[in-house]
Amino acid sequence: MKIVVIGGTGLIGSQTVNQLQHSGHEVIVASPNNGVNTLTGEGLKEVLQGANVVVDVSNSPSFADDDVMHFFKTANENLLPVEKAAGVQHHIALSVVGTQKLQASGYFRAKQVQEDLIRASGIPYTIVHATQFFEFAGGIVQMGMADGKVIVPAANIQPIASKDVAAFMAETALEKPANKILEIGGPEKFDMAVWVKQYLQATHKNYEVVADTHALYSGAPLTADTLAPKKAVSLGKTKYAEWIAIPQNQR
Repeated sequence: MKIVVIGGTGLIGSQTVNQLQHSGHEVIVASPNNGVNTLTGEGLKEVLQGANVVVDVSNSPSFADDDVMHFFKTANENLLPVEKAAGVQHHIALSVVGTQKLQASGYFRAKQVQEDLIRASGIPYTIVHATQFFEFAGGIVQMGMADGKVIVPAANIQPIASKDVAAFMAETALEKPANKILEIGGPEKFDMAVWVKQYLQATHKNYEVVADTHALYSGAPLTADTLAPKKAVSLGKTKYAEWIAIPQNQR
């Protein structure tokens, strides 16, 4: 079986490729670095020839509203028709838990467009909704910085290790299409402020963390469990305290 991984050099993509390379199947890394560009269409016809499965874990390089919409809309409008013509039997895309509830955010509006295009493509599919990766804690701190404090939404979060996401994506590539959304998350649910404090303590950063019921996440308001899976089909095995204690170059 030929499996093409779009965005195969990124955080999730590179780990997914590594997992799949032990499966005995032909695994192709597709990214602009090796001549495959979903925004321009370059290399798509060639790389998808004879492909059985496509795993799309690509992401926009810019999260500005117009840029991210352009990325997901254009990339999928280019990719999906070529997949259909090539006879791809399973399209797998990585998205985010709560996407449908976060439409006040430009990023999540773009992810919703991606999901809608996949459903309309006629290609058997699986959309994986993952919770925030452990690696995103630093980004949440940066988003919430104000007057020397970190302001975060008063909401829960159930983060997952990127390696556990990659393992699930690799497993899904070898399964039959679900033709629906599958939710995955980490093994523990935290108050977001508690999680951020763990990150700051582990990285020796001394900021006050404030939980605010009116604080936004990526421009969207949250309820208590917007970012937590309702019916997770899989929970990662890696616990955050164990992961953050490992030196970064060994994770």
